[in-house]
Amino acid sequence: LGELTGGIAHEIQNPLNFVNNFSEVSTELLEEMKEELQNGDLEEVNAIVHDLRQNLEKITHHGKRADSIVKGMLQHSRSSDGTKEPTDLNNLVDEYLRLAYHGMRARNKSFNATLDTDYDPSVGAVSLAPQDMGRVLLNLLTNAFQALDEKARKGQPGYGPTVNLKTTRKDRHVMVSVADNGNGIPEAIREKIFQPFFTTKPTGQGTGLGLSLSYDIVKAHGGEITVKSKEGKGTEFNVILPVR
Repeated sequence: LGELTGGIAHEIQNPLNFVNNFSEVSTELLEEMKEELQNGDLEEVNAIVHDLRQNLEKITHHGKRADSIVKGMLQHSRSSDGTKEPTDLNNLVDEYLRLAYHGMRARNKSFNATLDTDYDPSVGAVSLAPQDMGRVLLNLLTNAFQALDEKARKGQPGYGPTVNLKTTRKDRHVMVSVADNGNGIPEAIREKIFQPFFTTKPTGQGTGLGLSLSYDIVKAHGGEITVKSKEGKGTEFNVILPVR
């Protein structure tokens, strides 16, 4: 919840900053317009009206953006009934990428990573429970960022923390791939990571339920979740979902 809240707080701050800035500028423009009206300079008044219209359009745009983030937050906080609905998978993936990244940055201001995205436009709308699949994405992405942070703290020269996020559609399946260039998962524990309460994190930093719940959610969608990892090189999770 802290990761999601941190991400949402950061995400919502951006459009609110735009709304506040354009509102302040518009107030100043109105003062200018009053002066130009008194001077009888209608050409300048028309120019100011044009600027005001543009500012109001930007305020509306960013206001709607903030509104959609709040709605997403409320939807996420509700207990899911698992109802599936046609969902733009690329949009969902991108939304949770930003939330996970800003959630990590909210907890660790020094954290930075390259976000490399490749969204297949043919993926389109997929029938899924968006809130549940959002939890899966948030978990996989947060784990990836934590792996990058862990490796970055070792101070290896030339290391550039990177997450690759990719969607693809093939035949009757879509796949979401989350890959990081962190430390990787040791082979000895790779088969255990989807077991309830199994965690590689230090005590107090993980419940060991994230990947187990993600596994169950993906299975409930008729899909599968796979992992490939190489110690010292990184990890890749693939969420594969059926489509009609």
